[in-house]
Amino acid sequence: MVDHDVKDLGQVAEGVRRIEWAEREMPVLRAIRERFEKERPLEGKRVAACLHVTTETANLMRTLKAGGALVALCASNPLSTQDDVAAALVGEYGISTYAIKGEDNDTYYAHIEAACDTHPELTMDDGADVISFLHGKRPEQLSEVIAGTEETTTGVIRLKALEAEGKLAYPIIAVNEALTKHLFDNRYGTGQSTLDGVIRATNVLLVLTNVPLSVAGNYGCIATNIFGAATNLSATLTVLRSTHRFNSAPSFSNNGFGWQLDQLSGHGTIIILASTNLVDWVPVFTNPPVTGSLQFLDPRVTNQPYRFYRAVEQ
Repeated sequence: MVDHDVKDLGQVAEGVRRIEWAEREMPVLRAIRERFEKERPLEGKRVAACLHVTTETANLMRTLKAGGALVALCASNPLSTQDDVAAALVGEYGISTYAIKGEDNDTYYAHIEAACDTHPELTMDDGADVISFLHGKRPEQLSEVIAGTEETTTGVIRLKALEAEGKLAYPIIAVNEALTKHLFDNRYGTGQSTLDGVIRATNVLLVLTNVPLSVAGNYGCIATNIFGAATNLSATLTVLRSTHRFNSAPSFSNNGFGWQLDQLSGHGTIIILASTNLVDWVPVFTNPPVTGSLQFLDPRVTNQPYRFYRAVEQ
């Protein structure tokens, strides 16, 4: 069996069932895998991937392996890891996987180190952790790496900083900047997954719940999609703004309003943070709300005395 660190290999069968179910909704990746099985374009290439360990990622890893790659996968977010999927990747598909839902900080970085122990020639990141680990802890391996990919805004920001300092040692494809990523992920996917997380975490009936949606800076496609998805579920929304750059004009169909934070009290029970400027969103409430974030979390927010849910990660 391949090297691994997962919670329970007894969950293999359930993981396989869910991975195959997800594949039904991934026709493009399935077509690529069928082509890869014939052409083997990645024969012998070592790939270290640090991504959300979910059914969708599992099908991506299967595709890379079909192309001949030697894949090692670790989790980019311990809270999103699906333990049955991790088990299936190891026990059914023979892919080295290092991921346990809820793993602590030490285990998280040990898993990244284990993936990098394979001496990758290609890297795949969602947050630039593998890239940062190689640059910071394993500079002697950088000459072995051909190229990599980065999926998210936070990671791209980190990599642009490395590039500006002249320290980025190999080329990276910024997947986050692809138009298809913005269309399917930011514009359409985020609204559904965010509200799914809120509903799973709180069990609220949104038609009876006022949902303030906080937006810092501007009303972009992510916030637009969350607002639209909540509206379609008949929630009553209050749209917040933290800076003068916020433009409430294009807005809010017929039930949204542009509120400043100091006007928020009494306007709802759920806040969804659609901004990296999290410290701007620590209002004082008489009745603490449920809060969810789409971004990496600032302890100045999570340490506040109200119920906090990472909505997308549920």
